[in-house]
Parts: sequence; structure tokens; C-alpha cells
Amino acid sequence: MLGDTAKALQDAEASLLEDKNYHRGMFQKAEALYNAGDFEMALVYYHRGNRLRPELLEFRLGIQKAREAIINCVGTPDRVKLNTTGDLSFFNAQDEKKKRKVFGSACVKRPQQVVRRKKEKPNNEMTIKQMLGDLYGDRQYLEKLLKETDNTSLTGKHINRLVQDGLHYLDTRTEFWQQVKPMYARKYEAILALNRGRQAKTSPYDHIVGELEKVNKLMHENNYEGVLKKCQRVMGTLDSISEVHLPNKMTFKAHIHSIMGNAYLEMGDYVNAAVQHQMDLTIGEEVGIDDAECRALDNLGRVHARNGKYQKAIDVWERKLPKSKSTLETTWLCHEIGRCYLELGQSRSAKEYGERALQSAVEAQDDRWKLHALVLISQAEVKSQRLSSALISFEKAYEVAGLLMDEEAQDAITKAMNEVNMKVLDREIEGGEEVDPVYRADFEKWKAEVGESGKEEQTAPAAEAKVEESDQKPSTQLISAAVPSVTEKS
Repeated sequence: MLGDTAKALQDAEASLLEDKNYHRGMFQKAEALYNAGDFEMALVYYHRGNRLRPELLEFRLGIQKAREAIINCVGTPDRVKLNTTGDLSFFNAQDEKKKRKVFGSACVKRPQQVVRRKKEKPNNEMTIKQMLGDLYGDRQYLEKLLKETDNTSLTGKHINRLVQDGLHYLDTRTEFWQQVKPMYARKYEAILALNRGRQAKTSPYDHIVGELEKVNKLMHENNYEGVLKKCQRVMGTLDSISEVHLPNKMTFKAHIHSIMGNAYLEMGDYVNAAVQHQMDLTIGEEVGIDDAECRALDNLGRVHARNGKYQKAIDVWERKLPKSKSTLETTWLCHEIGRCYLELGQSRSAKEYGERALQSAVEAQDDRWKLHALVLISQAEVKSQRLSSALISFEKAYEVAGLLMDEEAQDAITKAMNEVNMKVLDREIEGGEEVDPVYRADFEKWKAEVGESGKEEQTAPAAEAKVEESDQKPSTQLISAAVPSVTEKS
């Protein structure tokens, strides 16, 4: 911890005096030797510890890092290539001595001076800077402090000693890091990392993902023309890439067809929207991409519903219903199918799907969808002239709206209930039943305000559930306007 490898080595050796097979002491000695730069002996003790306790990971890691440090210092044996050729001058000199004999004064042989190479220290500032990294700024500060400190005072001497200790520690760390991983190894690894980064940036997968992110941004900006142009360029890029380099190529193509279909739908081009979503569906079915298949069925239903082709929307969504992955998705699908049946005037089927939507909403414990399902059921009952049942369903919807604290929905439901009550009253009057004069006066007033045709429009669920409705929607439809219908789903 303090960087004093000598004392750490002494403590480790002391722990091994009583028990030379003490694995913790052996590990600490190996660590001390490693930090001191004696990688060969550290490797020896890492191996000894691994033989004693092979289940411990720390010894295996120590063996690995010691080997790497040795290789970084001296290189691998593969770098040295030995051959039979060499310098024969020594043997030639011996032959010359044998040929000639020297007589006369004795020769004094001077001892040959052995030139020893000094141990290289990382005195290059650039090397020191790269080795220390963030600590290089601390080293500069200590050097500046050493120059500015007055050594004549007692405090100055104390500061000087502390600064020198700090510099000595940083220098020893620099030498150690240079031994563990020299600069050439660091530079080589940096080049490899840079090349890997460049390869990753230019890989087909990342390129396509980046382009799709730009497409999504254009979609959020409602720039549908830009979306179509960008998608066409990305599709051309995909066609030029083989599946060997991009295994999920078809998944990307299906996704792009889906985006283009949504863009065409928002532009009101239902024909091209249906074509693109059909291509998405075809790829999903042929390649076996379940997500693409489910997505395409959802979107095709939206296109047909927006275009007023309710039976086609029903056929598509009923194919999707068995593939539903959650109760909320089932709720949503049943609600949309029920609304399409309501548009076609098939109130019985509309009510059945409304009840299925309500059941799924209860299972999902989603009050908002319970409200939408109850409104759909009420609309179907009004359409089938089951006015008493419609009032009961509206009352349940009113209670749920109260739980949600949705005053707007409560007002719309109240207005719808009044309309149904007036229709009940109208039926009683036409049947010749006696009606309270107050109720009769209210009925006449209501009839004069809305008129016979207006009354039919406001109580007819088919008119209320139209996809392309004007802003002046009937009261019961005001509740359904808050539903995230597939015709509005992004």
C-alpha cells in the first residue's frame, strides 16, 4: 500500500519462517518481488503457491501477469533465431598463435576492460509523462516545490525530505511500470486499440445503426419526405452488403420497410403504405422474424382502418390476436377490432370484442383500458337498441372515470347517458305510455335542439367511432378520442 517493497518483502519472508508452505505469505512475497521488478523470482513463488493451492485464482493471475511482464521486458524466444553461422575470428587467431612462437622478453597481458552498460532510467520527459499519466502533474508540482523550498530552516528541510521521498516514489513507480510494460509495448497496444476503434466505426452493422438513428430523428421531426429518401439510400447500402458481413441484413431491411410504411401512412398515401408493410410481413414470414411479422400485422391493420377498409383491418388484426404477447396488447387489439365491427354496423360482434377487451383490461389491472372497453360496449348496445343495458354500461364507465379523476370523460359520459335517456323517453312516448310532464318538456326541448337527424348522429355508435372524424365528435366518442387507437399509434 505504501510502496515500500523492501519492507513488504521482509514481512513476507518473516511470515514464511515458521511455515514455509504458508500460502498467504508466499503470495505476499511473490507480490513484493513483482512490485520490486524481480519478475522471474515472482513467477517462481506464484508457481509454488499455485501448486499448494491450485483452487485460488490469485496465483493463476499472478503467473499470467509475471509472464507478461517478463515478455514485455526481454521479448519472446520466437524473436531470437539461431543459426550455425557465426564469427570464426577467434579460431583463426588460435591458429595463428600455433603457427608462430614468440621468444625473448616476457609479455605482460593487460586485463581486458569490461564495458558495463548502465541501467537505463526513464529520464526522457515524454516517457515519464506517458508512464505517470495523471501523476505527471504531481511530479511537476513536487519538482517546483523542491526548487522553491528554503533548506536553511528546519521546516524547509522537513519539506525538502518529504518532497524527495515523493519524487523517489514516483521515479521507482516509473521504472517499475517501464519494466512491466515498456513504451514500445504501450505504443503497439495503442495502435491496435486505434485500429480496432476504426474498424468498429466502419463496420457495416454500426454504419446501418447510425443511419437508422438519423432516420428516427427525421421521423420525430415529421420530415416524412426526408425519411423516405434516407431509407432508400440505406436500402441501397444494404443491397451492396453480403449477409456474411452483416448476418442480420434481412432484419434491417424489414425494419426499413416498416419505417417507410409509417411515413407513407402519415402522408396519407395508403396504397404505398400497405405495400411497404406487406413487404415487412413477407420478410418476417419467409425469414422467420417474429417481431417483424407482428409489427407488420399491426401496421397493416392501421393502414386499412385509416383507409376505411374495416373488414380488411379486422382480418389482419384477427391474425395478430393469437400472437399477442401481453394482456394489454390483447386488450388493445380486441378494442380496435370491436370498433371496426361497430363501423360495419355489426353491433353484436362489436360488443363481443368489447367484452373481451374488458376482460383483458381487468386482468392487466388497467383502469384506463377498462374505461375504453366499457364505452365500446355501451356504443354497441346503443346501436343494437338495447338502451337499458347501454345505460348500465355507461354507469360503470362513469364510475371508472371517477376513479381515474377524468372529469372530461365523466362529462362526456353524462351527456351520452342523457341522450340515451331521451331516446328511451322517445320510445315510451311513441308506445303511448304516460310520461311525466316535466320529462316530456325536457324531451321536446332536446328534440328541438338536435333535430331528428342530429339525434340519430349522436346516438349512432358507428358515426361516433369513425377514424377520420371531424373535431365535433358525439359525446360518447369524446371518451374514445383518448384511446391510443392503432390508427393513431406510431
